[in-house]
Amino acid sequence: MQSRNQTPIVPIRANQGSDPEMSTPPDSPSFAPLYLQIKALLEKSLEAREWRPGEAIPSEIELAGRYGVSQGTVRKAIDALAADNLVVRRQGKGTFVATHTEERSSLFRFLRIRSNEGGDVAPVSRLLDVRRAKAGGEVAKLLALKPGEPVLVLRRVLEYLGEPVVLDEITLPAALFRGLTKARYDAYRGSMYSFFESQFGVRMLKAQEKLRAVAADAVTAGILGTAPGTPLLSVDRVTLTYGDRPVEVRRGLCATHAYHYLNELY
Repeated sequence: MQSRNQTPIVPIRANQGSDPEMSTPPDSPSFAPLYLQIKALLEKSLEAREWRPGEAIPSEIELAGRYGVSQGTVRKAIDALAADNLVVRRQGKGTFVATHTEERSSLFRFLRIRSNEGGDVAPVSRLLDVRRAKAGGEVAKLLALKPGEPVLVLRRVLEYLGEPVVLDEITLPAALFRGLTKARYDAYRGSMYSFFESQFGVRMLKAQEKLRAVAADAVTAGILGTAPGTPLLSVDRVTLTYGDRPVEVRRGLCATHAYHYLNELY
């Protein structure tokens, strides 16, 4: 199947007489299993949006022919992509590019706040404002920008069962989110990461978070309906897209009187 924007591919073949899963001898500085090289090529195609979020990628047989490798090597590469939540296998249907528009499956990957009563409750997102700013030193470093480069700063509240629980301050590189306004977000029906993906082509793939305890200042206390000085959970997040490129810095201030942060370790 010839996909849109497909560029010619030079087949990758194992060295004559070597393990077909290895492209170079194990003692070579550039050694990498062949399936990881195929995974890297598939990631580049995903980043270039050759197959868009929610679309099916070519079959294992087609990809094996495209790259000049065995179907088993392609299968291992796709398994690795699925483990990284970049694609989703669907029994009897094929493999599809993962998307944040599949609300339920995507939402709780990045949302760790849970009710003390148990069960997953999907919050309502209410955007307070959007403003332009210049990246300060710390934000510039986290977003791999130069100090002073333009950024967008969003403030939004997550409400659980009508109660404000989380106040987020989200900083984005302005160059990647041209045309982002409060009105445009308010008109969209879906999660914020779905909004970023579908409207700006920016996919949030993974994140790094740091947690600490802070005291609510007067502004935060007013928004969350608590008293100044109340202990809050602060969650600092840096979100990455393809190539581990940082595209979001977020600080979430969470009221924990009836909610907690859940992390599952495997």
